[in-house]
Amino acid sequence: MNKSISLIALVALIAGAAYIAAQNNSSSAFEEWKGKFGANWPAGEEEYRRIIFERNVAVINKHNADSTQSYKMGINQFTAMSQEEFVNTYLTPMGEGKEATIETEYTPSNVNIDWAAKGGVSPVKNQGSCGSCWAFSATGVLEANQKIHGSNINLSEQQLVDCSGAYGNHGCQGGWPSNALNYIIKAGGLHYENEYPYRGVNQNCQSNGGSFKLGGFSSASGCAGLNNAINSKPVSVTVDATNWNKYQSGVFNNCAASINHAVLLVGATDAYWKIKNSWGTGWGESGFIRISQGNTCGVCAYAGVYPN
Repeated sequence: MNKSISLIALVALIAGAAYIAAQNNSSSAFEEWKGKFGANWPAGEEEYRRIIFERNVAVINKHNADSTQSYKMGINQFTAMSQEEFVNTYLTPMGEGKEATIETEYTPSNVNIDWAAKGGVSPVKNQGSCGSCWAFSATGVLEANQKIHGSNINLSEQQLVDCSGAYGNHGCQGGWPSNALNYIIKAGGLHYENEYPYRGVNQNCQSNGGSFKLGGFSSASGCAGLNNAINSKPVSVTVDATNWNKYQSGVFNNCAASINHAVLLVGATDAYWKIKNSWGTGWGESGFIRISQGNTCGVCAYAGVYPN
């Protein structure tokens, strides 16, 4: 046999084997992911999900191979979802009815606080596919305020989803933490989680009021205001989370331009903000994300709120 032909055949064989191995590894990763997250679709949809999963993994691997990036991406519960599907399912536009703060300049204020590390934050929760982030942000800021003072409580997000519509919220279709706090004050309180459990769907209101009482709350405007407020306690804030679905660790800075998610600001340094999310502990840094200081992802665009 001609040696050059033999060499070409050998190269082709190696390339083919590498391709098959890559396909097998990809299929194996998808099956592992399905098992971990309990994913199950009709036969016709599963191939579609596998293709999306593989495309997302390719994006993740390419990003992580770039040493200039300040954060890492990772596989999580969103990896078999398209970007559009993720945004439409988990995020809700929040711009209407609120006045944004115009941020002209940011000067670092030598802040250095981490309420999560200090034990001043309640455990990370999971809102599921209901657009109730605003309710989790509201309960999170109240739970944190109590935890700082030595009391562990777990408040009902479902009551806020079901009952605070008259205060400008829309259940699983979105809302504002400040509206939720107003509801708690005017309705005479809020139930605890065990009294009004989370279902992650819109329901009829079962009961207004509750054992937990709130006397009032304050707001913090702009980056300087947030940096000042976070020294005293965590703050409920709103952000653009459009590109957060692949985040795993590090300091995030890849934002879009739409305020669509409510979270809990739990810490800050001159380099970053630390935020508690409501997508479970399998996402991000055990349920948290760090984003660059300043008005990154619009975190300073709207006033943050916290209990008095």
